Amino acid sequence: MTKRIDCKYKISRRLGVSLWGSDKDPFNKRAYAPGQHGAAAKRKKPSDYGTQLHEKQKLRGYYGNITERQFRKIYFEASRLKGDTGENLIGLLESRLDTVVYRMGLVPTPFAARQLVSHGHIRVNGKKVNIPSYKVSEGDTVEMREKSRQMAVVVELLQNPERSVPEYLEFNKDEMKAKFVRVPKLAEVPYPTVMQPNFVIEFYSR
Repeated sequence: MTKRIDCKYKISRRLGVSLWGSDKDPFNKRAYAPGQHGAAAKRKKPSDYGTQLHEKQKLRGYYGNITERQFRKIYFEASRLKGDTGENLIGLLESRLDTVVYRMGLVPTPFAARQLVSHGHIRVNGKKVNIPSYKVSEGDTVEMREKSRQMAVVVELLQNPERSVPEYLEFNKDEMKAKFVRVPKLAEVPYPTVMQPNFVIEFYSR
């Protein structure tokens, strides 16, 4: 198990919020920080910098704990686009291939979505793409490779969906295919907890 996959079990507890809204999230049973003294430690009221850092870590962790270098790069790209930088940031994160796969409901977590893409199970416009950070454009179709459609975890999730597919995706359950209709706004993204990208922008623009 890689360090990144292993740490997902501690992210929610460290940040003090159930990031993915899953019943299996350890935060539901242990709503305190991880570590030897986590249960005894009190969460202090954060400073302005602490709030900004917390929101940045929360958003970064939600999308499969993207590396700091990658996340900063996404911020700079968002800041160069026209319009609200916070909305641009969310739009870029939701346009990632691994995020689109997660939104389709094929896998239980963003971590699993990244693995599904990396192992070559996903096609974009009919061509194999194994780069999780690949940017999906409006009108693109994303689908499971035909040989991969019988994977047990995928079939089980489609039969008993944990999440609904957002409106900015046109999803065909039978073909395991989705069309990326448009880049969503913050209000359209089905986060299980409140995300505040404006604090992330403040953090990086200090």
